[in-house]
Amino acid sequence: MKTLAVPRPFLKWAGGKMQLVDELAKRAPAQFKVYHEPFLGGGAFFFHLYRLGRIRHAVLSDINAELIATYEAIRDRVEEVIHLLGEFPYDRDFYYSLRAKDPWQLSPAERAARMIYLNKTGYNGLYRVNRQGKFNVPFGRYKSPKYYDPENLRAVAIALREVQLVCASFETVLERAAKGDFVYLDPPYVPLSATANFTEYHATGFDLASHRLLRDVALNLDRRGVYVLISNSDTQLVRELYNTACFHIDLVWAGRAINCNGRKRGKVSEAIITNYPVRERRLWA
Repeated sequence: MKTLAVPRPFLKWAGGKMQLVDELAKRAPAQFKVYHEPFLGGGAFFFHLYRLGRIRHAVLSDINAELIATYEAIRDRVEEVIHLLGEFPYDRDFYYSLRAKDPWQLSPAERAARMIYLNKTGYNGLYRVNRQGKFNVPFGRYKSPKYYDPENLRAVAIALREVQLVCASFETVLERAAKGDFVYLDPPYVPLSATANFTEYHATGFDLASHRLLRDVALNLDRRGVYVLISNSDTQLVRELYNTACFHIDLVWAGRAINCNGRKRGKVSEAIITNYPVRERRLWA
């Protein structure tokens, strides 16, 4: 009897948490009802908790409509997506012809296959759009990019069977999370240096005010009896934002998964913030 594949992220995503999932899982509450992840991205922590058997019910959301549509297509039409990817050649001309297509003029399966292909074959695994909202990452140079991965996509589809997928801004988690639920917040990180200001985050709507709103959302969730876990950069601003009695900050070392400057790839200190104390944690990883 063939063993089912273990689901793992099917997209490369800036800020992905593959190298941090063990540390995050160690700090997850021992028991919780519904899992919420409002900054879904590549979903590394969700898939990790699923593999550990920790997920019973989940609501996964992101403000990126094309991303959520891709997850929905894999959940609901995985064989169609796999068939299309199997026909896609790894070719520069094909890449640019597919990139030029309007994803919202494609079928759900075609849109998802396009997203996966461009993500896996584009330069440095970036997701970037211009001011018109068009994907504009150039063609990448890989020996054998793995955009056709039927076993993993089928495993992902199984993991997503009972998952509610929502395209919405992070603060709407307050409409869905209830006492005893667990919310993981993984926003675009606060820049590490003064030169890395909020300009790039402001372009996507995530600026300093957004980080303050995120902190306020976390405080609201705490008052309602919701378990909260947050990851962010280890900066003075983050420490000041979460310098309240209900939050506990741990520092861990994590690798940078995506950076166009190779010299800036490597281990950096990151903050893991919870609204429950260390002594009450149960280590699961």
